[in-house]
Amino acid sequence: MTSIPMWVKICGTTNLEDALAAAAAGADALGFIFAPSPRRIAPKDAARVIAELPLGVEKIGVFVNQQPAVILQTAAAAGLTGIQLHGDDIAQTAAQVKRRSAGRLKIYGVVSMAGFARDVATAREAMLWQPASLREFSALLLDSGTAEQRGGTGKPFDWDQAVPFVRLLAKKISVVIAGGLDPGNVGQAIATFHPWGLDVVSGVEREPGEKDHAKVREFIQAAKNSPPRASEKS
Repeated sequence: MTSIPMWVKICGTTNLEDALAAAAAGADALGFIFAPSPRRIAPKDAARVIAELPLGVEKIGVFVNQQPAVILQTAAAAGLTGIQLHGDDIAQTAAQVKRRSAGRLKIYGVVSMAGFARDVATAREAMLWQPASLREFSALLLDSGTAEQRGGTGKPFDWDQAVPFVRLLAKKISVVIAGGLDPGNVGQAIATFHPWGLDVVSGVEREPGEKDHAKVREFIQAAKNSPPRASEKS
């Protein structure tokens, strides 16, 4: 197994000051939301921010149940390097985007863990564990979002209940933990799941859409200073 550093994404970026602060603190990726949200940003505004960012930082657009044509148009207009898909039929959407973009965009799929304790294998989620579906994604992001609020809830899912499932999933694909993370519990999340990556929004904000730069630095430092974890994906 190869030890690799923790991948960290700071999501819900709405302005250049916050983006530069996160990049300077060591963020591997920044998220820009193009779906209904208090953190929503227009493609032209995202483009202005992205143009000032270091090349090595991933610029990931967040989409919810949007058509591949819209996703690709937005990605081109904003200058995205990747996309994050929430909603229904995300494996099918990912396949279409990958084909039409010739694989130029990294694609992250999102699975809601809100109902995990009640129903591990819903028909919609079960297909994601199949190799044919998993290979459409660079990684799977496990979040506590619901159908009404896809992300940014500020609440973690049931970590203890999910551990066995997450560890099995991590053998097939890189796993990113999201939902309710903050500088105070990031160490616990890493110790619990040994994930490939972490995604945070509300836990490093002063208010929706406005980052607390001290919390951003604290979160990234805690994640990056965690013991390097081995890649379990086979």
